[in-house]
This record gives sequence, structure tokens and C-alpha cells, in this order.
Amino acid sequence: MSALGLALSAYLGWHFLVGGSVIGCGGGSPCDQVLSSRWSAIGGVLPVSGLAEGAYLAMLIASLTIGPSTAAPVRHLAWRALLVLAGAAAGSAVWFIIVQKWEIGAFCPYCMATHITSLLLAALVIWRAPRQWDDDSTAEAASDATTTPAAHRVIGPGAAAGLAAIGLVLAGILAVCQVGLTPPAVVRSGQSQDILPALDPHAVPLVGSPEATSVVALLFDYNCSHCQQVHALLEEAIRRFGGKLAFALCPAPLNSECNPYIPRDVDDFKDSCELAKTGLAVWLANRDAFLVFDRWMYSAAPGERWHPRSLDAARAKAVALVGQAKFDTALADPWIERYLQTSLRIYGHTLQGGNAVPKLVFGPHWVIPEPNNPDELVQILHDRLAVPGP
Repeated sequence: MSALGLALSAYLGWHFLVGGSVIGCGGGSPCDQVLSSRWSAIGGVLPVSGLAEGAYLAMLIASLTIGPSTAAPVRHLAWRALLVLAGAAAGSAVWFIIVQKWEIGAFCPYCMATHITSLLLAALVIWRAPRQWDDDSTAEAASDATTTPAAHRVIGPGAAAGLAAIGLVLAGILAVCQVGLTPPAVVRSGQSQDILPALDPHAVPLVGSPEATSVVALLFDYNCSHCQQVHALLEEAIRRFGGKLAFALCPAPLNSECNPYIPRDVDDFKDSCELAKTGLAVWLANRDAFLVFDRWMYSAAPGERWHPRSLDAARAKAVALVGQAKFDTALADPWIERYLQTSLRIYGHTLQGGNAVPKLVFGPHWVIPEPNNPDELVQILHDRLAVPGP
């Protein structure tokens, strides 16, 4: 079990270092959301999978020295180390399950497999430790006795519980560090070596003025929770730049039905292509109505977690905004497919850091951000994308 946990955490640690997609986790999938979130590292620098690797490796080594053939002092030390590590592993597993459930709102199967391994391993170690004896003959004698002589135990039940509790405290320190240390607002960034398609700000969906001196392309998906978080900051960022900034909204649905760069489909994005076309149809039918539609797609009731709109609800809202006849006419316009393909070409030319969205593109520079507030978004635009000002 220690070897299984080591293998899983080593794979996730390797993914953190080299980037790209984990096998079976497409861009924007629940798995990708967890692995690309700020909770996957401490302070944005030290991957939690790296800490797990060290803990599992130590448990694996300790497990090889707890048998009766090992010298008693080494055996005692190995069991005590196992108990502390088991408590830390169990506490960390509970913490990260809580984070996935209530903070990220998504689960990573690799992470959950690691957490379940931790919990089972901890239960096994805590259960077995007080039942270990200094030698086989003592164990055989104890099996017939009514009272277990504490002097012959490798470790007593009370001491075992105490050592496991120390491990739980260590897991609590990890949780405090993750909450207390502010991670960076940028997940990945880079520079495209290809010439990206040019966008005419007067002829594409835009947040901001088409007369802005800097137009940043925003690749997004209406089913993407990270996209929703960035969308909420756009207008304030434009204000900070004194109106000299605008965002061209470029749909990049994470579904292979329309996006050839998606290697594997995820159920969460099965309607992404149609949702993108619905939004573009609204823009084509009534540009003023599009911003209302776009805000509504990413809106949530006060105090509630945002959930993607269904395709039926999105089409009903589109019809309510522009009318059935105008919507049907716009939806059949070939411009929608042309613009979608333009957006996807930009997406395809900026895949070096993975296939996640949202992605901001300015000139040859691109960044996959995760800002907490407008200040961090402005800093990303200025430092990572070289947008002039504010």
C-alpha cells in the first residue's frame, strides 16, 4: 500500500513539474481543476504531492524493518515512525477531501485513490501496532493469557494513539500553511512561436471599448468554473486601465465535437460547443444583449456556488433577449462557425502549457491565470502579458 501511494504521488508530482495533462484528465475536467488549483501546492512552489512522496517513501522503508527478524530497537523505532506518518497521511487525506468537496467543487480520481490508500494504510498501521510483540514466543504465550503483559509489546495502545495524534497535528500544520500562505495568481504562462490570428475589435464579442489601445483575447468555456471567476474581474480590470483595455471573448469549448485539440471528452463539457454557438448567435443578433447574456451565463445567486447553465436554459435566455426569429437566423449564420474556428486556432497555437482555460492571450504571450482579485489580474496583465499600463 505504501508503494501504491508512492507511485500515485510521484506521478502527480511529475505532472506538477513538467505540466501537460494527466492521463484521463482532459482540460477543464474535474481532475484538471483540482490539479491546476492553488491547493495543489504550498505557496504555489512546493507541490503537496512532493510531500506525499516523501511520506510514502518513509513509510515504505519503515515497513521493511518492522518484522521480528529486525533488531528490537530498530523495530520499535520503525513502528513509531509508521504511526506518526500514518496519522499525518490520514489527516492530510481528510483535509484534501474537504478542499475538493467544498472549496474546489471537483474531485480528482488520482487524488482520491491516494487519499483512500492513506486512510486504509493508517487504519491498518494503527490497528496492528499495539498487537506487535518483541518476539514470536512472547506472542504465542500472550495468545493463551487472559492479560497482555505490556512489557512485551512493541508499543502500547495509548502510545500508539498518541503518536498517530502527533501525525494529525502535522497534517493540521500543513492545512494552516496552505490557508495562510498566499499562492501566486498565475498557474502557467508562456509565449507562442506561431503567428496568431488577428482579431478586429469592431467585429468580435468584446468586453470594453473597441477603441481600446490594448485588446486581450480571452479563451473561455461556459462550463468552466475558473472562467467564471476571471469573468467576474474583467470590468474592474478595464476600469483600472482607464478604458485603454478590452477583452475579446473567444470561445474555446473543451469538447471534441467542435474542438479538435481536445484528446478526451468529459461529461461536464458535453454541451460546451452548443453553448458557445448560442452566445455567438446572441451577439450576432444584438450586440448589446450579448453582454447581458454573457453576465447571466456566469452569474450565481448571492451566497451560492456558481453552476453552469444548461443548454435549454441558455437558449431560452437567448430567445428572451433577442426574439426567436432573430436567434434562429443568427444561429444559422456561417459567421459563427468561422469565428469559432478562429478562436480555436488561437487555442491550438497556445497549447504548450496544457489545454486548460481560461487563457489570456496578448501578442505572442499567453497565460492561464487564477487571480483572487482585480489587483492580481492587473498584475498578471502587466507582468506576464506585457499589456501597457495602467
